[in-house]
Amino acid sequence: MNDNKNNTPKRLYRSAVDRKICGVCGGLADYFGLDSTLVRLAFIALAVLGFSTGIILYILAAVVMPDEP
Repeated sequence: MNDNKNNTPKRLYRSAVDRKICGVCGGLADYFGLDSTLVRLAFIALAVLGFSTGIILYILAAVVMPDEP
């Protein structure tokens, strides 16, 4: 089930517009319908509290996620 008007599935991508470093947080925020600042804060919290888990996840996502079409 998708909510798009033209009946295409949602795609996860790195944002070309809402990017600070690689566009990972902007793409995740767009996919989940969240504010990109909240996603960035979550990655920072993971980096600070999770002993660099946030950094590793960000790098993996930047490598795996395709660019915005």
